[in-house]
Amino acid sequence: MPPPPRPHPLARGKLVGRLCRLLDKAWQSGWCTRPSLDPEALWAKGLRGANPAAEEGGRSASDAADFRLRLANLAESIQNEAKLNSLGLTIAHGQLTRVVRQRLALGALWIRRPEMATTPVAPPLIVVGQMRGGTSRIQRLFAADPAHGATRFCDSWHPVPTKPDLRPLWSGLALFAARQVDPWLDTLHPFGSTRPDEELGWLAAALNHCAYEAQWRIPGFTAFSESRDPAPVYREFARIFRTDAAHRGNASIPRVMKVPQFAEDLPELLSHFPNARVIIARRHIEDVVRSGVSLLANQMAMQSDHVDLSLVEAECRRKVSLRSARIDEALARWSGPVTEIEFDALDHDWESTMASAYRELSLSLTAEARAAMADQMEQETSGVHTAHRDDLNRFEQRVAINRA
Repeated sequence: MPPPPRPHPLARGKLVGRLCRLLDKAWQSGWCTRPSLDPEALWAKGLRGANPAAEEGGRSASDAADFRLRLANLAESIQNEAKLNSLGLTIAHGQLTRVVRQRLALGALWIRRPEMATTPVAPPLIVVGQMRGGTSRIQRLFAADPAHGATRFCDSWHPVPTKPDLRPLWSGLALFAARQVDPWLDTLHPFGSTRPDEELGWLAAALNHCAYEAQWRIPGFTAFSESRDPAPVYREFARIFRTDAAHRGNASIPRVMKVPQFAEDLPELLSHFPNARVIIARRHIEDVVRSGVSLLANQMAMQSDHVDLSLVEAECRRKVSLRSARIDEALARWSGPVTEIEFDALDHDWESTMASAYRELSLSLTAEARAAMADQMEQETSGVHTAHRDDLNRFEQRVAINRA
């Protein structure tokens, strides 16, 4: 069923208001307790039933301390800056509690099986670019090649392996609920529980700012995290990646990875995978900004009743400038394999564009890979994601009318 037209960047589904009213009533009547964002309360709740020693399982004391400091700063920023509504507060509490539980569960796993966190992996293919810069399309095209591996959406957001593996079910249920609250979710980014997706969940698990600044206005935490050494975050990221590869038995296959945050931290990421191949995604800056504002406005409007589009755009432009500069700085020092892919080139002639990228990366493009990529491009060009272009055009027409 196609999504309804999205009339405005800050439009939100009808269910958001209903849920906010229901939550307010439940808290006022005493049916349940208003969620807390106190970091000690979050940690205590996440610790229930867990081994306290798991905090440092597989990690140094300094890495454990970095996580605690990030949690305290993030919680403070949310409380003082985000202006969350009742639904947003509930979501924030749930996300941070889950992150603490995952942190402890991973530590417990690495105490039992320390070798998983150090599993040797094939040199990955790392897609680097702006948010809304075409990185997802590029990742999924490379991941369509049977010679490559990719991270499933469910494994990104549920990084602790389970037997039996119920993570696809959990993620499928979460996506179902998210689509009820946000009817435009898949127009912004086509999701699938087991579909190849970005490793955003792994960075969120280490409390990097990228996943959280996309939902809430938290300039204090963003500034804190951007200026902080990202090494503890990427040490955790590397441990999770190696654990995932060991569990899925595909450590010998090059993994195609992408998160727009990589653009800010590329030297640190490459220090863990010095033999990686790098793929740079390029797209016209104004197209990146308008699509980025649309995404951020959609996510923020659900969780706050006080979203200022001008502030969203200003922050989006700042991030684009920051990431552009850091990509250029990193590439100036990088001597490994690299290729660049233009967003418009994929639209114009994806086959020639991918063939050129494969040559520059010294990869073999097989007939089987070409056929799989063709199927992937068919999904990209015929799915609900295409509706987002109509939404963007509608937004621009409203702006033009208002200015006239």
